[in-house]
Amino acid sequence: MGPLRGQRSGDSRKRGGTTNSRAIDSGAHAESLAAVFLIARGLAIVARNFRTRLGEIDVIARERGTLVFVEVRKRRSDAYGGAAASITAGKRARLIATAQMYLATLRHEPPCRFDAVLIDGATPPQIEWHRDIFAVD
Repeated sequence: MGPLRGQRSGDSRKRGGTTNSRAIDSGAHAESLAAVFLIARGLAIVARNFRTRLGEIDVIARERGTLVFVEVRKRRSDAYGGAAASITAGKRARLIATAQMYLATLRHEPPCRFDAVLIDGATPPQIEWHRDIFAVD
């Protein structure tokens, strides 16, 4: 049986065997906010929630000739380092591997970069856009 509607396959946000639907809704809302934010700044959204067995990329966008892989992070507070601190070395490795699988579907490989859109839990949400958050060798 596959994931329920609105549920992500392999979602790690589970507690006691049940899906934490509030976390899923919050993540989807954060990704929608990020997409609108990026569109308003001139990027074209190419894909959302690109999933492979290796991981997921929240948003894939194009800025002029550059393909932009975007990680969206939302945190309610800075108690555990905030949204930026939640992008660990393991998460970066999964993003790179997933991006490589996406690039393998294209005829030619365009210039690429990895960005992060960080959303903290203020009302209204505070959104930060960090470009080129790490280099790939």
